[in-house]
Amino acid sequence: MDKAKNHALISDLIILAKADDKIMASEYDFILRIAERMDVTKEEVDELIKDPLPSLPLVSEIERITHFHKLILLIHVDWEAHQKEVEVLRNFGLKLGIRPAAIDRIMARTQQYENKVIPSEELIQIFQTYYN
Repeated sequence: MDKAKNHALISDLIILAKADDKIMASEYDFILRIAERMDVTKEEVDELIKDPLPSLPLVSEIERITHFHKLILLIHVDWEAHQKEVEVLRNFGLKLGIRPAAIDRIMARTQQYENKVIPSEELIQIFQTYYN
């Protein structure tokens, strides 16, 4: 994946984390862990926090599912999903081309897990239900 695309994906995470007007330490640490896997440095993340990039369209279904999953993980990393964060997550989902019913089902299932982490297999199964 190219650097500009990685920066845009990290920016999406930052925008979601900032939805409640603050980035919690747990959210920042999560973003740094994702960034590291994408070869984005801490300095680049800190720069993106100051000036996030706009979202880029993701073409492949697996990219969209993976990115949405990261957004869901981020929203629950501080154990609080604020209403503003949920609205921003929903908007990202819609921008990713995810059907509103699929977003609702994913969010509902996430709440049913003690750790608020929906298994990736179940996430893929939900996508398959709505897209096949």
